[in-house]
Amino acid sequence: MEVERQDVNGRSTKGKKGFLKYLGPALITSALVVGPGSLTLASKIGAIYGNQLIWILIITVIFMMIYTEMSMRIGLASKFTFIQLINQKWGKFGGLLIGVGAFLVTTSFQAGNSVGVGVAFSIITGLNTQLLIVLLTIFGIVLLFSKNFYDLLEKLMIGLIALMLLSFLITTFLAKPSVTSIASGFIPTIPEGSLGLIIALTATSFSIVGAAYQSYLVKEKGWGITDAKEGSKESYFGIFLLGLITFLVMIVGAAVLKPAGIMVDSVDEMGLTLEPLFGSWATIVFMFGLFGAAFSSLMGNATIGGAMLSDGLGFGNSLKDIRVKLMIISVMLIGSIIALIFGGAPVNMIVFAQAITIVVVPFIAIALLVVANDENIMGELKNTTTKNIIAIIGLIVLILLAFNNVKNIFFS
Repeated sequence: MEVERQDVNGRSTKGKKGFLKYLGPALITSALVVGPGSLTLASKIGAIYGNQLIWILIITVIFMMIYTEMSMRIGLASKFTFIQLINQKWGKFGGLLIGVGAFLVTTSFQAGNSVGVGVAFSIITGLNTQLLIVLLTIFGIVLLFSKNFYDLLEKLMIGLIALMLLSFLITTFLAKPSVTSIASGFIPTIPEGSLGLIIALTATSFSIVGAAYQSYLVKEKGWGITDAKEGSKESYFGIFLLGLITFLVMIVGAAVLKPAGIMVDSVDEMGLTLEPLFGSWATIVFMFGLFGAAFSSLMGNATIGGAMLSDGLGFGNSLKDIRVKLMIISVMLIGSIIALIFGGAPVNMIVFAQAITIVVVPFIAIALLVVANDENIMGELKNTTTKNIIAIIGLIVLILLAFNNVKNIFFS
């Protein structure tokens, strides 16, 4: 049976009843957040501290759920985009700051995604890493010009999420982690010397830029106010998968790397570490998961940066608009060029990204909170007290992260 709905723009949307019909927007957000950097961090935490920091992952995933679901409701409540609403409330500079900031942050980390794609596929196929970076970037650009890029992006991300889950579940099964040790990780504890990794895990798992783009994705999918209930479920489920994938990599690191005293500097090293224990096929399985993480981030990261910059500049935000496509391509090309020249993001570029994050990330979080509590915009979709409390705690965490970045950049 099919049901017909009218979204906030008066468009008719048809589809089968059921939860599966709603899968898409939050899975895209989840896939783009789970990249090579976050997986490297998760494996490193597992290798050094075992399962002791699982509780931090759970808390940051809850914050990410709240802000992603909040952004989803903003996308449903108004015919205007998030940046357009900020333009109306705070002037065009506010929207421009968000758009330019999102572009700079995503571009700064795109090189790591390009390298991850090349390395993972190189280990699987035996081909040259640099050649693969070029070919897969071109492939991504070609996909951008497909007839309906959003539908393709959604299917691609769902497929890559499934690939990651399957790969890391098999790896976890091989590693046979201790259930007792995992359970102990749910009890809050801060091991000596772990603060830096705790901060990094929070920053990578709680992507406010990714959460903000959820409001754009639900518009691309054609949802309206009547889709709010199922949209909330999809938001929570999509971000739950983000946490689950990171969790699996962390407990594999704790089960395999920590007993061996191995501390990896990149996630591909973790895949190669599995080979002596489980055979070359285990490394290939793990690399398919890494490829899924890297390529999903390469596509999703560029889409966020390009679309939000275009909207901030007043050029529009539809993924069908050629100007938006050109902005997305620019993120892909900059990332791949830097990857080919430097083999990854150089230190000064990472510092630059952190400096931008100091200003942009708390500002976006505040903007999301302000809009989500504006009854004139949100109506019945306005934030509840419980969601506000969790969101404000999350905002405090983001501000503390910003202060830590200030300390590291200017006073260390």
